[in-house]
Amino acid sequence: MTHPPFHILGEQRASRWLITCDHASNAVPPEVNGGSLGISGEDMARHIAWDPGAAGVAAGLGELLDAPVVLGNFSRLVIDPNRGEDDPTLVMKLYDGTIIPANRHLDEAEVARRLAACYRPYHGAVERMAARRDDTVFVAIHSFTRQLRGREPRPWQIGLLYGRDARFALPLLRRLRDEPDLCVGENEPYGGHLEGDSVDRHAIKPGRVNVLIELRNDLIRTDQQQWGWAERLAPMLEDVLDATQL
Repeated sequence: MTHPPFHILGEQRASRWLITCDHASNAVPPEVNGGSLGISGEDMARHIAWDPGAAGVAAGLGELLDAPVVLGNFSRLVIDPNRGEDDPTLVMKLYDGTIIPANRHLDEAEVARRLAACYRPYHGAVERMAARRDDTVFVAIHSFTRQLRGREPRPWQIGLLYGRDARFALPLLRRLRDEPDLCVGENEPYGGHLEGDSVDRHAIKPGRVNVLIELRNDLIRTDQQQWGWAERLAPMLEDVLDATQL
C-alpha cells in the first residue's frame, strides 16, 4: 500500500513517555474502495471516522514531554486499531446513525487486506517504540463527541480510562479532580478495558505503566486549544509520575 499507515513524530526523543493516537486521521487509503467509504465529507469529518483534535494534543504532549508520538494514518472506519483482531466491531458497518456502504458487504479477504496494510503495521510501530525502553509509560490520546445522535449531552471535558492496571490512572484522576473548572469522567464516556485494544495489547499485558485520556472534541478544535490542553496535561503527567515513583 502506498499510503503510509502511521507517522512517528520525534522518533529519537529519549524520555520514558510514549504517546499514541490510534484515531489521528480520517484518511481512506486509495487502495481501499478507491479512497472512499461511500459516506459524505460531513460524516467523514465526524467522530465516527476519527478522533478530531486528538493528534494535535498528542503532538503537543510529545514536544513537552520529550516523547515519541505514534499517529495512526487511516480512518477508524477503514479498520479500527483500537480493537482486537477478533472484535466484531473491528470494521464498523453502522456507527452513530450512519451506514458505511463500503463496509456493508465486506468479505474476509478484504478485512485481511486491511489488517495487513493498515492495522498490523501501525501496531508494529507502536510496539517497536514501546519496547525501546524497559520503563516506558504508555499514554493513549483519544477524543469523544459531546453528544451522540438521540442521546443526552455528555458533561465531561476529560475522561480517564483504565482497566486492570490503575496504578497511574487513579492518581492522575485525583490530580485532575483538584482542578475546579473540570468535570472529569472515570471510565467515561466509555468503559476502561476492552480485551485486545491498544492499551491492553501494548501496556496492560506487557506490564507497562499506562493511562488512556479522552478529551471532548469541541474543546480541542483549534491548534491553540490543542496546545493549551497539552500544556495543561504535561506537567500533571510528570508530577503524578514523580509522586507515584512508578
